[in-house]
Amino acid sequence: MVYLAILGGLVLLLAGGELLVRGAVAVAKRLGVSPLMIGLTLVGFGTSTPELVASVDAALAGSAGIAMGNVVGSNIANILLILGISAALMPVTVLKGPLKRDGAVLMGSALLAVGFTLTGHIGRPVGALLVALLLAYIVWVYRSERTASAEELHQADDTVAEKSEPPGMGLLAGLVVAAAGLGSVVFGADLLVGGAIEVAKTWGVSDTLIGVTLVAVGTSMPELVTSVMAAVRKHGDVAFGNIVGSNIYNVMGILGVTALVQPLDVPAQIASFDIWVMLAVSALLVIFAWTSGRISRREGWILLAFYAAYIAVQIQIGAMAPAEAVPG
Repeated sequence: MVYLAILGGLVLLLAGGELLVRGAVAVAKRLGVSPLMIGLTLVGFGTSTPELVASVDAALAGSAGIAMGNVVGSNIANILLILGISAALMPVTVLKGPLKRDGAVLMGSALLAVGFTLTGHIGRPVGALLVALLLAYIVWVYRSERTASAEELHQADDTVAEKSEPPGMGLLAGLVVAAAGLGSVVFGADLLVGGAIEVAKTWGVSDTLIGVTLVAVGTSMPELVTSVMAAVRKHGDVAFGNIVGSNIYNVMGILGVTALVQPLDVPAQIASFDIWVMLAVSALLVIFAWTSGRISRREGWILLAFYAAYIAVQIQIGAMAPAEAVPG
């Protein structure tokens, strides 16, 4: 039953995230909100909602390892697994202008995460700071994009917005679909986190290990679907923008909101290993993108190989540290 709950949670997260994005985009377009801001806010928050709900739910349940492991593990999976799959299918193109700005913010958010993690505790003041920085980033991007040419107005955001809205969806239908998606995400996250905690107890492994692997990949399913479909349809810029935007939201928005709701004590494994992996792969992504203006198929396979190695190390850590199991 526990494994069925986890599977059901993953399915509800995936379906709920899709419905939430579709409904939110439809509502925004009916209200006359620009495609740029749809991409920055509704689509970005929509695909990151599973991570948000799962982390908050885990923090309230007293599982800081799952809450933080979900954020850190999702960022690692987004780059190594999801972008790796996308690039292996089709080279992922990168726009130099957004890369300078968003790549810098990505690295800045990763460095902030490292700094706060090393303090051993992420409290409400830090959470408030992260959320404030996210809002400032959105305002900055909005103002900078308003001065850009129409062709440069984040083609990725326009494409996501166009592909996310079902034909003929009106304002009321959009609200209903978005509400249904949010409900599915909340219920799915509860099933997933509850099941993950039970698995950690049964297997005698830490909740951090479960958080950075099972929960992280599960809550990244909306990004996986969006990025892979974008790659298949030869919209590599959508795939790249989706990953970078989601990772920025994960640190500033999800970790920030989670800390505001429930302050977190940083698990030792995350402080000593996972947060450094997140920083390294973020730098690797920027280097790959900057050197050639795209993520090639070869680089996609390199990212996937690194993720396989990361999972292998996680399994080894779990096997060597049974004493860190979730307390009953």
